[in-house]
Order: sequence, then C-alpha cells, then structure tokens
Amino acid sequence: MAEVLVYVDHVDGAVRKPTLELLTLARRIGEPVAVALGSGAENTAAALAEHGAVKVLTHDAAEYADYLVVPKVDALQAAYEAVSPVAVLVPSSAEGKEIAARLAVRIGSGIITDATDLEAGDEGPVATQSAFAASFTTKSRVSKGTPVITVKPNSAAVEAAPAAGAVEALAVTFSDKATGTKVTARTPRESTGRPELTEAAIVVSGGRGVNGAENFSVIENLADSLGAAVGASRAAVDAGWYPHTNQVGQTGKSVSPQLYIASGISGAIQHRAGMQTSKTIVAINKDAEAPIFDLVDYGVVGDLFDVVPQLTEEIKSRKG
Repeated sequence: MAEVLVYVDHVDGAVRKPTLELLTLARRIGEPVAVALGSGAENTAAALAEHGAVKVLTHDAAEYADYLVVPKVDALQAAYEAVSPVAVLVPSSAEGKEIAARLAVRIGSGIITDATDLEAGDEGPVATQSAFAASFTTKSRVSKGTPVITVKPNSAAVEAAPAAGAVEALAVTFSDKATGTKVTARTPRESTGRPELTEAAIVVSGGRGVNGAENFSVIENLADSLGAAVGASRAAVDAGWYPHTNQVGQTGKSVSPQLYIASGISGAIQHRAGMQTSKTIVAINKDAEAPIFDLVDYGVVGDLFDVVPQLTEEIKSRKG
C-alpha cells in the first residue's frame, strides 16, 4: 500500500491530538509514515504506533529550536524524497500551513489548506473544505504533483489502530536559508488550565452582548463547568474585553469543536467563518432576529445574564 507522510506536532515527545487525527485520516488513503522532529522526537514513537504509524522518521538538531520554520521544511522535504508518498498531511496551525506551503513550492505540488475531511479518490485523495466564509462546502483534489494537505483540528475522531511504528533516523541536510531567521527569546504563555482553543472539543464564546471585560466571568464559568475553551468575537476583542489570542473568526482562530456555544454574538459573517464547521452549534441571544440563529442547531432567545448562569448551575448539579 502507498505511504502517506504525516508531520508530527509534539512538545518534547508528547504528541498533540491533531496529529493523532491526521493518522486516522491518513489510514484512509495509505499507510501512515510519521515525521517527528526536534527534542523528544524519538519519544513520540509509542503514541504514533498505537494510532497507525507503520514507520516513524525522527531527527533532532538545535536548528529546530533556534530557527523558524525552514529547518522543518528541509526535514520534511528530505522525508518526502526518501518515501515518495501519495500525500503529505500537516496539522492546520499557523506554523503548519507555512511549512506545508513552503514544501509544496519546493516539490512543485498543489496544496489544500484547512481540510475538514479526507477520502480516497480514483485520481488521488479528495479533501473536503469550507469556502467563502463557510457558506459552501467543497470537495477538491490536487491535480499536479503530490498533494500537500493541512487539516483543521477536530476534523476526525482519534482511532487507535496499532501498527509497527518502526523508528528510523532521517538524514537531513539543512539549506543555507535554514538559519535565516533566528529565535532570540521565548516566553511561555500563561496557562489558564483550559484546553487549547483550536483543539478543544467544546468552545464557549462571548461577544458584544457580554458588555464588558468584567462580565466575561459568566462565559468562563460556563466553559469551566463543561471543561471547555473560551472564545471571543472580534467585537469583544477589539473592545479590549478579552485577549486577541482567543478571537474566533476570519481574522482570528478557526475552530471546529463538537459543541460551540455562542453567547451574545450576533453572527457576523467574519465570526461565522471561524466556527461554522462546528458539529453542534448553540446560540444564546436576546435578539430573535440575530443572524446567528440562521446557523444554529439549537437557539435560546433570552438575556445571556439570565440564561448562562442557569445553564452553568444545571451542568454543575448534573455533574455533582
């Protein structure tokens, strides 16, 4: 069976969930070959093998931590040349999309970004995407070269499928451009104890209707009762009520959770573009004519300051 390269997103050997989702999708079109780079790369093998990787190509070098993006592109290109895969899959993060785009240019192939599903086709892998601010769903395939595809988090359920997971050292020669942009400092992001926004199974977002930074605790309390991430609309972020890193929308982060709860969000098209692929959408808004209600699976017309605290208490009581 043909092999599929899967770029591994990990932190010191701890594999992140989007990579495990990629392995599930990769098995639909071939045999997954994982590429793990940097510190702790060899420690990823057990988790990758458990989820279907037949091989794990690893390489560690200081360049991956000291310089931006290009060393990883060099390594992924080396893996591509060693394996000759039918496709290359990369998590659809900001860094992942840059790596994928640079690789596609180097190998002369087409690229598909932000895919939400993947299936085998007669002429190569077929990817599902949301287009035009999620107003349309498209199916497309790359017509030139080996498809390079980035996949949004939460696009597939993680499925265990034990495989050999044989670890092999990857030979990498860094290009002259690999050391072009040096990382001079890193500051760890302060942990909130909540899931990463783009990877969360549940997201609770607040918008203009929250009416102030001091009121976002209502949104946070609901999120915490559900073990969810907290999001915010552009209006809330622009007003300074919540950090930009939590913005959901066309100019923020794109999310695709199992459950998305929008509170006090009218449903402007730029916000819809960032969350419309969510599996189940619930909206709470006192304006019965708000555009968000055209999109939802369940809608509550009411004041979020009445509805959300009651919902939070009900969830806590059922858990308790």
